[in-house]
Amino acid sequence: MKTAVVILNWNTKGFLEKFLPPLLASAGPDETVVVADNASSDGSVELLKNRFPDVSAMFFSRNRGYTGGYNRALMQLKAEYYVLLNSDIEVTEHWLEPLTEWMDTHPECGICAPKLHSWADRDMFEYAGAAGGYMDRFGYPYCRGRVLKTVEKDEGQYDTPENVFWVSGACLMIRAELFHRLGGLDDRFFAHMEEIDLCWRAQLEGFRVAVVPASTVYHVGGGSLPNNSPKKLYLNYRNNILMLRKNLGKTLALNALKSGKDIRTSALEGAKKASRLIFIRMLMDGASAAVYFITFRWSYLKAVWTAHRDAKKLRIRTTARDISLYLERFGNVGQVYGMSDRWIIPRALFRRKKKGYTV
Repeated sequence: MKTAVVILNWNTKGFLEKFLPPLLASAGPDETVVVADNASSDGSVELLKNRFPDVSAMFFSRNRGYTGGYNRALMQLKAEYYVLLNSDIEVTEHWLEPLTEWMDTHPECGICAPKLHSWADRDMFEYAGAAGGYMDRFGYPYCRGRVLKTVEKDEGQYDTPENVFWVSGACLMIRAELFHRLGGLDDRFFAHMEEIDLCWRAQLEGFRVAVVPASTVYHVGGGSLPNNSPKKLYLNYRNNILMLRKNLGKTLALNALKSGKDIRTSALEGAKKASRLIFIRMLMDGASAAVYFITFRWSYLKAVWTAHRDAKKLRIRTTARDISLYLERFGNVGQVYGMSDRWIIPRALFRRKKKGYTV
């Protein structure tokens, strides 16, 4: 097959009932829809077997998270392109065609995605990914169409295809060869920010990440974990630190190499700068924890503390030697787009700019 559209489901029977029929109706002859179930207990399995018996399905014995579930599912599928699609996404009739055409005609692009609109408020961008994302210097992600909690109305301001830093895992297309080459999603993440890590690693190896605005899908959001969940907060804090430790040093060293410095000097500079920036980011997280403390949000305070503790336990560290080896392999092709040298939070709070944030 050319394209495998894969839904990873965990206890979202209602979304499958609502959004699987239009997805199946949109599938062309070279596309197949697969549902991989992460040990749901809400009747999802029975629904798939009884109402959608012709849909290809995989049933896992336990919840492996977003990362483990997709890794296991995609290992079993042969296709040119994979589409990772949340169960709470509503697609339109021809949503997939612009994405496939973009990948067919842009071999340098490894990952692409549509614009993400809110399902409840159709003209508004959706918080999780909007029109593609950037990253500020301290590792805070933000979007074209959403910064902090300010979400824009889509008035065509992002209707040009654009290379970005990351796209939302709610709906993204990736070359199958690239997915396997990168080793898939990082299982240590379980869920949240794993797609940003994947997009980052793809760029470090010379591939672009793009938004294709000719395609739009509609996202409900919060299907697995609500936005106010301490578990989600924990995963976001922990995984952000993991992602920075894995990739930031390589990115900063790559920039130094492209400025004319040699590999050894670039690697040492990248490792040193990354260590300093990650330390500052951890202090910022500590400030957030202090706010949770004085506002008596004990579960949030515990989430931040536990996230940092568990990130330390994983012992992820990218040394100057690791960075040197990376530069020797990919220094001539790697290029990370969409990482700002600014801090987005004060810019968003004090400048009060409503539209058009860029790097």
